[in-house]
Order: sequence, then C-alpha cells, then structure tokens
Amino acid sequence: MAQLSAIRRPHLAELRALSLAAAPDAVEELKWNQPCYVLDGNRLWLLQAFKEHCSLRFPIRFFTRYRDEVVAAGYQGIEGAIKVRYDQPVPAELVARLMAARVAEHLATGAKWDDD
Repeated sequence: MAQLSAIRRPHLAELRALSLAAAPDAVEELKWNQPCYVLDGNRLWLLQAFKEHCSLRFPIRFFTRYRDEVVAAGYQGIEGAIKVRYDQPVPAELVARLMAARVAEHLATGAKWDDD
C-alpha cells in the first residue's frame, strides 16, 4: 500500500478495509504482487491496482451472477471483476454485499477459486 501513488491509495485502502471487515478470519496474502484474501487455504478475492482503475476480482463462476448488478450500478463488470476508475467512488455497499456472498459461498460449499 505504501508504494501506491496518491491517486490509487484511497481506493485500495477502502477496498482493503471492506475486505478485512467482510472476512476478519481471512489471511491477507500477496499473490501476483496483489493483496489476496484467503480463508481456509481458499482464495476469496483479489485486489488489483492499475494505472487508471482498480479491480476487485472474484472467481469468474461466482462473479457471473452479480455482473448485471455491477453494471446497473454504473461500474464496469469485466471477466470476474468489478472495475472502478479512480474518478469514481468505491461502491462500498455493493462491494460489501459481494464479499459477504463470497464468504457465505465458501463457508457453505467450500467452492474454490478454480472450480469454474
């Protein structure tokens, strides 16, 4: 986080805070040099920082169910991820709902990232 530019840091800090609140028992690990939230050895979601946007990435199979809701909220739903431009606010309520659904899915079924 300390290495992020001033324009990127607020979005990623907010996504990190939402992640820690949604999955307090998850372990925060670096995967592909990006923060990844892991519960019981299973990746829940990944935060990504890019030049013009950040992304919250879920397993594609999971995210497909929520893509239309993301688009209806005014955000781009790319393959498995919500894309948030740095000139947009983080859709905190939507993100929190998706994170809670992913945690619930994991706890109920043990669905792994690669179960697509």
